[in-house]
Amino acid sequence: MPLALLALAVVAFGIGTTEFATMGLLPEIADGVGVSVPRAGNLVSAYALGVVVGAPVLTGIGARIPHKRLLLLLSGVFVVGNVASAFAPNFSLLFAARFLAGLPHGALFGVGAVVASRLVAPDRASRAVSRMFLGLTVANIVGVPAGTALGQHLGWRSAYIAVGVLGLLALAMLAAFVPHQPRGRQSGIRHELRAMGNRHVGIGVLTAIVGFGGFFAVYSYLVPILTHVTGISNSSTTLVLSLYGVGMTIGTLVAGPLTDRALRPTLYAGLGSLALALVAFYFTVHSTVPALVTLVFIGALGALVTTPVQMLLMAKAKNAPTMAAASNHSAFNLANAGGAWLGGLAISAGWGWTSPALVGAVMAAAGLALAVAGGLMDRGTPSEVVASAADGQEAALNAPATKTGAAPVAPAAPAPASASASASASASASASASASASEGTPPRC
Repeated sequence: MPLALLALAVVAFGIGTTEFATMGLLPEIADGVGVSVPRAGNLVSAYALGVVVGAPVLTGIGARIPHKRLLLLLSGVFVVGNVASAFAPNFSLLFAARFLAGLPHGALFGVGAVVASRLVAPDRASRAVSRMFLGLTVANIVGVPAGTALGQHLGWRSAYIAVGVLGLLALAMLAAFVPHQPRGRQSGIRHELRAMGNRHVGIGVLTAIVGFGGFFAVYSYLVPILTHVTGISNSSTTLVLSLYGVGMTIGTLVAGPLTDRALRPTLYAGLGSLALALVAFYFTVHSTVPALVTLVFIGALGALVTTPVQMLLMAKAKNAPTMAAASNHSAFNLANAGGAWLGGLAISAGWGWTSPALVGAVMAAAGLALAVAGGLMDRGTPSEVVASAADGQEAALNAPATKTGAAPVAPAAPAPASASASASASASASASASASASEGTPPRC
């Protein structure tokens, strides 16, 4: 893994830790700021609201800022938000701090996904993006339990301080390892918004909201389901959630290579299999071992969907993929809210603790239908996942000729007429190779 990808994965690890550790520390936070646990739960909503708002807004504001500089600025906001959370004296300021911490979440993932896709050969772009997402899944195995334990033993503020330190480490790694990536001449908020107006992008975002909502319909109520139905003790739920994270990590590792080979089939298979796994969970939840095995599959299949959706949106946004990639994470947070809401409605209606599994299955199946509809609309129009030729040409123009700062080579004189055919063929082959190197051969979708 290139060190730049490792730096992006560390950013994702910090984001995943701060996003989910709050859920495990709600009783401690509630006591610390003098509110009830349900009211403290609004802090989770504050962070999610920050993600939904910040992804398009911050990406739009930074549309002309070179990607590396934008990553550093967003990471700085992330650090400030978490440090402010640690020192917030009351609930109102803590709410504002959690909103601030969520603002750069989607933009960081969006810009990071575009940067990651350009760090490797074009036929490995999806694998590079999935390696960044790996930091998010590993956070569910290591970061969230560690942050929760730290907050429970040293006070909830210590967890946010630790995330702030982690953010500083990520910022330093980004500064050291991520190469400069100039923006193209056509970059800007209008260019990004015009790309977002593509109907295929809209269907992709809707697929993420509906399909991934099925995953969150179960995940949001996993602890009470396991304790009330499966019979797992409260003390063991953290271990089970880590097991869920293991499944997500496996799914993320598999998603990259599969998406590079066949983007839409991977998306279809992921959503369809997720629906089947959620139905299976409805029946296996009553027995510990089958329930845990099914949970690993649900985690893996949920993560398997993430990378192809991300790459699909980047493909359909064509030459302005950054805002589309960032909006994907707004969609995931809307999926979180929608899945939790519908799952809660099923429980409140008296359908039982297992009913969110069936709700999730229906949502995953609906997401599959949307994905297939998008594929039918898009038949015969393959798209570029990576940057436009304008970006590559501008990067070449801005790049120094040599490391010693040699002057650019002057254009060669016209070839003699007798050599024109040979030179033309050579130039054509050279141009083709150059285009392949700069733009790559993206996965068909």
